[in-house]
Amino acid sequence: MKKIGFLSFGHWSDSPHSAVRSASDSLLQSIELAVAAEEVGADGAYFRVHHFAHQLGSPFPLLAAIGAKTSRIEIGTGVIDMRYENPLYMAEDAGAADLISGGRLQLGISRGSPEQVIDGYRYFGHVPPEDSSDADMARQHTEVLLEVLKGQGFAKPNPRPMFPNPGGLLRIEPHSDGLRDRIWWGAGSRATAEWTGTMGMNLMSSTLLTEDTGVPFHQLQAEQIQRFRDAWAAAGHEREPRVSVSRSIFPLVTDTDRAYFGGGGDDSDQVGYLDGGAARFGRSYAAEPDELVRLLATDEAIAAADTLLLTVPNQLGVDYNAHVLDSVVRLVAPGLGWR
Repeated sequence: MKKIGFLSFGHWSDSPHSAVRSASDSLLQSIELAVAAEEVGADGAYFRVHHFAHQLGSPFPLLAAIGAKTSRIEIGTGVIDMRYENPLYMAEDAGAADLISGGRLQLGISRGSPEQVIDGYRYFGHVPPEDSSDADMARQHTEVLLEVLKGQGFAKPNPRPMFPNPGGLLRIEPHSDGLRDRIWWGAGSRATAEWTGTMGMNLMSSTLLTEDTGVPFHQLQAEQIQRFRDAWAAAGHEREPRVSVSRSIFPLVTDTDRAYFGGGGDDSDQVGYLDGGAARFGRSYAAEPDELVRLLATDEAIAAADTLLLTVPNQLGVDYNAHVLDSVVRLVAPGLGWR
């Protein structure tokens, strides 16, 4: 059994060809798509977080709303840029969203990707300490978040509080038991995946790796996953870790599918440069369901992961994206033993 969810960037555009014309459209349609995904048998609704962009940037109100509207699917992010975050305030927001959803929050976090503005985190009041990088700051924020999510008291209570306090040091409230085990790190390299395993976070890997060894993307990603699992085992963590990978997969079932994607997916990896270094981008898949089963059966990274996130073209609207999810769940997943 493999969990299958969707990952949306939540783009909006005033283009006449877009079904998502405003921020309001993006937020409300994201809720509608999550409800539809649950109805067609998908397992998760995940959202990318980008600041200073016409995309979803404030995840917790959205996640809480989805949690209140659904009953089964996981809700999550992929990923929140920790350079921008106050980890204590984030712990409050995450705890509230998790409690509203009944413990279904899967929180993907990371250092983040190239930004819309230069050093955007500085506008949010976060500046790396001297002799420290923005990546270091993201990891420091993460370490604080992970610590406070344990639910242990750390703040000295006021001897004359407005309301009575329990005994001892106080913790962040609301606290949600188990959320610490549902934090994922978006790793773009093998070394970062090893750090993720050591830290006891689940691994979230997308269709981009910020390194290239010359092997096909899915094999490099499978190696990344194995290194994560090895580091997890070496660290002695007791629970079983989780791993997700992202893919663009479009079954060609209707004339509309063929009109949008019938020209074929990107049938090979792409190698380029990102942040000054080599990067390898994974391929997309667009084919008849039987052919997709054949192609996806050779993807070693999907086989190694327990969760597959389908990147969706959200500007094509809720109905079309629900159709894509339904096609994958009904027509592709059973042929691969995912259902």
